[in-house]
Amino acid sequence: MVIAVCTLELLVPHSHSLKDKRQVVKSLVESLRQRFNLSVAEVDHLDAWGRAGIGMACVSNDSAFASQVLNRAVGFVESNPRVVLQDYQMETL
Repeated sequence: MVIAVCTLELLVPHSHSLKDKRQVVKSLVESLRQRFNLSVAEVDHLDAWGRAGIGMACVSNDSAFASQVLNRAVGFVESNPRVVLQDYQMETL
């Protein structure tokens, strides 16, 4: 069994309140769950208006497949106009 984990550091430039940020992040988290079948959660910067930390995990029997799924998910986040991907880290366990 292979577990691939990815953490994303995001900027939410057009949020002016926690409510604005949470709306954007919640929508992004749900899209990632549905589109890529990942476990996804907001894990950092919970009380910051313009920043978000998201964690994603994929379980598979093939490490190449798990990494590919996470790479596609990162590309999806990069293409989202409501957030700016500042940094990300991937790890395979």
